[in-house]
Amino acid sequence: MAIKNWMSWEGGVDLVAMTKPGLSMPNVILHVARMVHTPIGSAPSGMVCWQPDPAGAPAVLGFVSADAKLAAWFGPNIFAGTPFEKAPALQAKIEITVGNDRVGSRIEVAGHVFEVAMSGLSPLELVHRAAGSPMPFAQQGPESRAAKAELKVNGKAVAITVPPLSMGGGPGALWAPAGVYAR
Repeated sequence: MAIKNWMSWEGGVDLVAMTKPGLSMPNVILHVARMVHTPIGSAPSGMVCWQPDPAGAPAVLGFVSADAKLAAWFGPNIFAGTPFEKAPALQAKIEITVGNDRVGSRIEVAGHVFEVAMSGLSPLELVHRAAGSPMPFAQQGPESRAAKAELKVNGKAVAITVPPLSMGGGPGALWAPAGVYAR
């Protein structure tokens, strides 16, 4: 398989969750890394979906980065063929914290501040998800499942339910200190 597009990251904190039990799809995606490397450059980057009313449109949705050109690169190059392919590009400030048995992220984007805290990290395991299972890119890297995840939006705690598996095939709350997507 010839690789046409790739991205790698350092310090990934990923949360996929629902704000109401029983939702068919997550209405929270906070998937960011301290540094993301691509063929066109490197910057703190990721993806955000915040849909506080599960029946309404998302309040914030898009690929986020400290570098606007990177935010615009992810959809057509990594997420082509997914519902996220045409997601907007949003400039953001992203911070990652790592401590003993805890990790967290803070994302400032589109007038919102999202703070994630995860604890109870499992031992790191090397994962390999083939392209098409379920995303159109292959994924490799070490990851650790979080036993507990907490979310604050604009300083207020938000009750969340974390599914055991996310749409990408991994845990709904995880720490991925490094990794790569390739397609």
